Amino acid sequence: MVLTINVAVLLAVVIILRLRRRTEARSRNDEKLTVGIVLVFGVLIAPTAFGQGILDVVVQLVQGVSQSGR
Repeated sequence: MVLTINVAVLLAVVIILRLRRRTEARSRNDEKLTVGIVLVFGVLIAPTAFGQGILDVVVQLVQGVSQSGR
């Protein structure tokens, strides 16, 4: 039996666990590490179908907000 781990899923779990901590308990370096992990996660899911779906939703949301401002 071969066990494979998707790196994007692993990073998503790490992000969720890190964001559950209280804000007061985080140091500046801890916050920088979280930002770096989130950026790597974004790069990993961007070319996937899920990432493209998120991009489409964000584009539609931005277009709706910009049109309502006119």
